[in-house]
Parts: sequence; C-alpha cells; structure tokens
Amino acid sequence: MREGKDRPLTVHQLNQLLLISSLVLLIAVAAVRISSRSGLPSLLLYLGIGVAIGQDGFFNVKFDNAELTQVIGYAALVVILAEGGLGTKWKEVKPALTAAAALSTVGVGVSVGVTATAAHFLIGLEWRQALILGAVVSSTDAAAVFSVLRKVPLPSRVTGALEAESGFNDAPVVIIVVALSVYGPVEHWYVLIGEIFLELAIGACIGVAVGWVGAFALRHVALPASGLYPIAVMAIAVSAYALGATAHGSGFLAVYIASVILGNSRLPHAPANRGFAEGLGWIAQIGMFVLLGLLVTPHELGDDFWPAVIVGLVLTMVARPLSVLISLLPFRIPWQEQALMSWAGLRGAVPIILATIPMVSYIEGSRRIFNVVFVLVVVYTLVQGPTLPWLARALRLGNSSGAADLGIESAPLERLRGHLLSVAIPKRSKMHGVEVAELRLPPGSAVTLVVRDGKSFVPLPSTVLRRGDELLVVATDPVRDAAERRLRAVGQGGKLAGWLGTDTEASAGTGAGLGGRSG
Repeated sequence: MREGKDRPLTVHQLNQLLLISSLVLLIAVAAVRISSRSGLPSLLLYLGIGVAIGQDGFFNVKFDNAELTQVIGYAALVVILAEGGLGTKWKEVKPALTAAAALSTVGVGVSVGVTATAAHFLIGLEWRQALILGAVVSSTDAAAVFSVLRKVPLPSRVTGALEAESGFNDAPVVIIVVALSVYGPVEHWYVLIGEIFLELAIGACIGVAVGWVGAFALRHVALPASGLYPIAVMAIAVSAYALGATAHGSGFLAVYIASVILGNSRLPHAPANRGFAEGLGWIAQIGMFVLLGLLVTPHELGDDFWPAVIVGLVLTMVARPLSVLISLLPFRIPWQEQALMSWAGLRGAVPIILATIPMVSYIEGSRRIFNVVFVLVVVYTLVQGPTLPWLARALRLGNSSGAADLGIESAPLERLRGHLLSVAIPKRSKMHGVEVAELRLPPGSAVTLVVRDGKSFVPLPSTVLRRGDELLVVATDPVRDAAERRLRAVGQGGKLAGWLGTDTEASAGTGAGLGGRSG
C-alpha cells in the first residue's frame, strides 16, 4: 500500500510550505546585501541557507532526490543563461569572441585532462570517475566572477572574454559529463570530440535563428500590454533551449546566443525586459543554490575535504593557467590579463549541478564526486573571490576611463514612428556643463524635458545640463541611431566631441558618459 505517499497536500500543509518558502526567499534576498558588502559571491550564502535547513542543520530536512535537483538545476541554468545573455553587451564581447571560444573548447579540454590526471594519481579515483570530476569542475561561473569584480571595472577585452567564456563553456562540459556518465564503454575520443562540435554547431545555428526571428517579431508586432514584452522575451529565450535540445544540439548554447541577440536588438521596453529577466535570474539562483545545499550531507564531507583541496589546488594553480596560456597563445594577450583570467576561473552552481548527472546515472563513486565538487567550489570561492579585486589592482588592470559608462534606453512611439530616449547624466559624465544647443543633435531629434532635483521643466537652448539631470529626448526613426551616437559622444568628449573624433568612437561602442533608464 502507498496511501501515505500518494496522499495530496492539505491546505494547511500548503500554507506552511508557502510560509517557509517566503521566509527562505526573504532571507536569501537579505543575503544579497551581505554579499555586496563582504565581496563574497552570493552563491556561498545561498548554499549556507540550504545546508542550515537540510540534514545536520537546524531544521534537519532530509532531501536526497538527485534527479529532481538535476531537473530543477537545468531549468534554473536556462533562466540564468538567458538573463546573462540579455545583459551581455555585444560591443564588449565581439572583440573577445574568438578568444572566448578558444577558452570554451581548447581550454576546457586542457583543464579536463590535467585535472583528471591529478584526480586519478593523487586521490585514487578510477579513470572514468576522474574524467567526470575533471569535466564537472571545468565550467566557470560568470555570476560568481562579476559579483566580486563589480567595484573593479576591467578593460572590455577581459570582461568580454570572461563573460562570453562563462556563457559558452557550459555547453561542451555538459556534453562531456553526460557522455562519461553513460554505462558501458566510452566512444573513441575523436568521436566524442566530433559529437561535441556537431552539437555546438546545431545549438549555435538554432540560437542565432531563434534570436533573430524573435527580435524581428517583437519589433514589428505590437503587443496589447507592455507587461507582455518581458514574458515574450523570456519565452523566446527558453524556446531556443527547447529547440536546441530537441534537435540534439546544445540547448544551453542556443539559449545564451538567442538571449545575446535579443538583448542587443533595441527591443521595445528593453529596461523592463532586463529587469524582469534579472528578477527571474535571482529567483533561479536562490532556489537552485538552496536546493543544492539541501542535497549535501555535511557529515559526509569530512573524508573528502582534503582530496577536494588537492584537486582544487591543481585546478587553480596548474590546469586553469595552462588552459588559458594554450588557448590564448594565438591572440597575443598581455600576461597581466592572462594572469587575471587564470585566477578569475571561479566555479559556481554549474559544477555542483553537473555533479548530479553521474548520481542520477548511478555511476560508481558518484556521491564522492559530488562531495568533492561541493567542497572544492566552497573552499576556492572563499579563496579566490575576495582576492580578485586585489589582484586586478595589483596587475593595474582597472579601467581608468574618466567618464562613466553610457546606457541610453528607448521606448518606441509606433504610431508616430519615433522614439523616446531616456538619459540620466551620472557624476563623471562630461556632459556636465554643456548647454542643450551645444549637444548639436541631428535634425529630427530634440531634448523635450529635463528633470532636476525632482522637478521637471522644458529646457531652452541655453539651458546648462548638470550631473544628476534626467533628459527626455524625442527622435524620429531615421535619426534615432544618430541621436544616440551624438549623446554618447558628448558624454565622453564634452562639447568638443565632434572635433576630437569622439563621434567615431561612440559609433564604435567605446563611448561613455551617461547612465540611462526606461523612458
């Protein structure tokens, strides 16, 4: 009889579950503030919440369903990749795209080989187990990297390479782990490599197609409510994953590429789209990390602590630097940037999620692999996370640009065939002190409103712009891009931008000087 197991939840039990979930979510949101002050990636705090709730914790909740964890982890990873892609600036990633691709393929292969060899000879894992462990820990986590680097702006080539790598390398790593976690002999290595590149190619093509078609549709189909646009954007991104996986390609690569295209396509209500995706991304991270913390059994970690430290030491000090060196050899990247990229290879939620794959497949020693990965991620995040800003400053890789980054948001006026550009002037912008007439906006565009100290007014041509002002610029369709380029140029070079060549730089995406929000 299974009456006890199949009995549905009562209303009282459902209310209790909702109350506990709400409290956990509130605690996790408060942990974001702690993370931003301490410089530690929020991953550790969320894992800690799960461990505190789970077995050996305060509530002693016993949870050992690795299959459910894997399914939820995959779903959360899709949302996180979509959110990351929507927030990726193509102009920053484009110059580092080939380097990131090399890190995500050649670099992953080097890292897997070196780490697996260390795991086999130093902690005694069998070759299959060692290869699985090496593959699992070869994926980097962008959220963990940039949560500790937010106060140390880096050159665009470094940030672009790290961001693109973290979006790309999940795909080949998942393929390798799944292939190694299947019972029976593993195919010849060259067959596996061929399958990896085939799945990546299929995923990339589907991601490009879905992203382009989705962006075209959203720009030309007027939805009845603005709140539907963020939902539509996320639905398109998730559909890229589903189509990629169904076509036996890399769904993770498909969702990331589609999201990058959507995020750089000037969609209607772009700020709302990104805000909605960011909120979903936080919920996905919180839920995923708490669940992973629940899955671990703390009293089992003692025996695997030192093996995890040893493997992590080889991974951090040998495998990662060697993979960066070999992958970036053709690109002549300075050694300072390579050193930072080597140390910035933080491991986050993805390795812990991937460690559940051999558990679901009942691979011998899979529980030990999970414990080693869990300890490795926690220990080396504690070591690398707080020291990343210090290393960036020591290598003199901080971005010393005097102007703040530009972010102009627009909302379309479909019936009037125009756009509203909403611009906020930050403290370091060189637009401070410039008169409205000195902006020299192209014909067909004009500053129609200025908000200063909470009060709005219609500016005159002689109105002097100040730091903290918010501008509302109206532009017709033909001159919308030119107006944005001019605003970026003045934000970077001030009123003399046209004579200093700043217009060219702005059009290339290197302009800075404004901060924008939705208009």
